Amino acid sequence: MQERNVLEITELSKSFLGVMALNKVKLSVQAGEVHAVIGENGAGKSTMMNIIMGDLKRDGGKIFLKGMPVEFRSPADAITAGISMIHQEISLVPTLTVAENIWLHREDRFMRGPFINYAARNEATDELLMKMGIQIKSTALVSELTVAQAQLVELARAISSNAEIIIMDEPTSSLSDKEISILFRVMQDLRDKGTAIIFITHKIEELLTISDRVSVYRDGCYIGTRRCAETTKDELISMIIGRTLTEQYPRIDTREGRPVLEVKNLSGTSYRDISFTVHEGEIIGFSGLVGAGRSEIMRGIFGIDKKFGGEVYMNGNKAEIHSPRDAVQYGMAMVTEDRRDMGIIQTGSVKGNMSISTISNFCNKLGIVNDKKEQQAVEEMIQKLSVKAANMNMLITSLSGGNQQKAIIGRWLMTEPKLLILDEPTRGIDVGAKAEIYRLIGKLAEQGMAIILVSSEMPEILGMSSRIFVVRDGSIVFECKAGEATQDLLGKHALG
Repeated sequence: MQERNVLEITELSKSFLGVMALNKVKLSVQAGEVHAVIGENGAGKSTMMNIIMGDLKRDGGKIFLKGMPVEFRSPADAITAGISMIHQEISLVPTLTVAENIWLHREDRFMRGPFINYAARNEATDELLMKMGIQIKSTALVSELTVAQAQLVELARAISSNAEIIIMDEPTSSLSDKEISILFRVMQDLRDKGTAIIFITHKIEELLTISDRVSVYRDGCYIGTRRCAETTKDELISMIIGRTLTEQYPRIDTREGRPVLEVKNLSGTSYRDISFTVHEGEIIGFSGLVGAGRSEIMRGIFGIDKKFGGEVYMNGNKAEIHSPRDAVQYGMAMVTEDRRDMGIIQTGSVKGNMSISTISNFCNKLGIVNDKKEQQAVEEMIQKLSVKAANMNMLITSLSGGNQQKAIIGRWLMTEPKLLILDEPTRGIDVGAKAEIYRLIGKLAEQGMAIILVSSEMPEILGMSSRIFVVRDGSIVFECKAGEATQDLLGKHALG
């Protein structure tokens, strides 16, 4: 196929309250290519896509669609013009079925007189999902789906619109390796049919696998475009963060201390007979496939989910934990897997999000909060973790993903825990922010904190852990020291 630009952006600019979010950036996307877009959080990627989709009005620059200048006033305009976007945060209606979500606002194609032909709509949905290799029923409620399944339904909805350009924002963040394989196969099929795909990701290995070209952005500026076959991971990292990243994982100088957490034969709905110990200054890694039961084990330990058997000991004493409040009182803290739904309070400020777990510490006997005391404690933690925020009273959703995550970690550090559980702490975070969080984790371990790290990224597990446990089908199936582990070995035990 002859190469042609189906979408071209020139000199695009956008500022918010005097802060430049995009400074005369450019992007050209060809029909029949996967074009990756990468950069640290705050680089301007989402702002650029929201302008393309008509969610934001640009301050300057031009957008050309198949050579013609366009300006969309709403996402509906963009969709009508042949551009569809799969957002990182699921935008499906949970109370509707898969079929209803996929064809929402496009039910007219199934109308039989004044009524919708539900059977025809379900049949069309099942056929679409089958072609994509997705085993989800058209009649299933979205509320019954996993996050990964919902992400695949989002993809099916975009494909159903026969879009010429599909924007995918972090589509693999919640997918298993098997589901990523399905996604990549679908992307290849779309590319072969001439569809242009804009693939926003933080995962350099993935973009080098599936993409034809990659454009890099930093601090609202365009840095450059490379053909993926002609670049390397190290070159892209240098372009993304503006410097070489010589050591992503810190050297951690710790000495294993006394046992902090002992778990004996713990069982829950999706796991059984879990036993392990974490010591002072130790980072324990939990590896395994998505859905293996790693997060459920941690939720059981922390009292989020009900346990059916087994015992938990903290600092040698049996811990009766029936809720997260109980866990905190025993000296535990947990940063959950889903930052958006279970971590941040989206309508709250940075200060409110960080102080919520220790708010009683700032109250007098009448329960009135001492604002000065609260602000001082939050400010100290913001400085300690280098959280980049204009002020602590701004909405936490105004921060980049990496700074949101540091704020949530700060919330739990304010409880002065002995044990910190980190479930997917770097999901959806750029390489620069990842390195900062790795250094923070290492520093906490050196100070004697016991840490459990749950991650789907094997390099992260191998680079940060002193011991590694592999979970499969709700059971610990393998344990080793980090120096004895390899990606192949962990993968072999995870797959069984």
